[in-house]
Amino acid sequence: MVELKTDASIDAMYETGQVVAQALTAVRKAADVGVSLLELDEAAREVLDAAGATSPFLGYRPTFAPTPFPAVICASVNDAIVHGIPTGYRLRDGDLVSIDCGAQRGGWAGDSAISFVVGRARPADAHLIETAERALAAGIEAAVVGNRMGDIAHAIGTVCRGAGYGIMEDYGGHGIGRRMHEDPPVPNEGRPGRGMPLRHGMVLAIEPMLIAGGGDAYRTDPDGWTLRTTDGSRAAHTEHTVAITEAGPRVLTARD
Repeated sequence: MVELKTDASIDAMYETGQVVAQALTAVRKAADVGVSLLELDEAAREVLDAAGATSPFLGYRPTFAPTPFPAVICASVNDAIVHGIPTGYRLRDGDLVSIDCGAQRGGWAGDSAISFVVGRARPADAHLIETAERALAAGIEAAVVGNRMGDIAHAIGTVCRGAGYGIMEDYGGHGIGRRMHEDPPVPNEGRPGRGMPLRHGMVLAIEPMLIAGGGDAYRTDPDGWTLRTTDGSRAAHTEHTVAITEAGPRVLTARD
């Protein structure tokens, strides 16, 4: 069941989304050669605590997970696509890092992700991240009243496939509101003009997940959470929480 949010609810979700944006900004600022993933998690925790927000990631345990998630961010490095658990691993020059973060405040959730390179970026990594950002922007642009879910999926998939990248199979975006994961699912590839009509008040987490090697398959680490490329190629993940309104898409997790 898809809950259509009121304008007042969307405003409240924007406030939560800005906490997520601030947390990701703090993590990006803290990320440097020699900094551990646990230190990045702590940077996000400090922002959530200061805002009086909680983490929908911490303690989250879906059916596939052997244990509850132990952190407030997912920190996925190099060939890790999503759901990486922060550890004592210290960042190295040239590491490609994807950070996913959420917040819960005032009864509403927000969810967003960024990818970046620590230190000197290889041209191939820079292009992968830039393409992920373009795919996200294309998906957001298609998130308008009168379009269908397939238009968002097609916009994302066209950018990704056009650059020769793989799209993580079985995973995509999702509805978001009172909980982090709600209906409807938001695929990263599809046919235009198909699927659920987009209506004012729908709020979606749109999140392209790109694989540099061009394949779509992934494997799961022994921790039961971290998902990696099967060919060892690098991956990038971007995400925003977006409200569909009569005035156009409103990015609730927009960063300065």
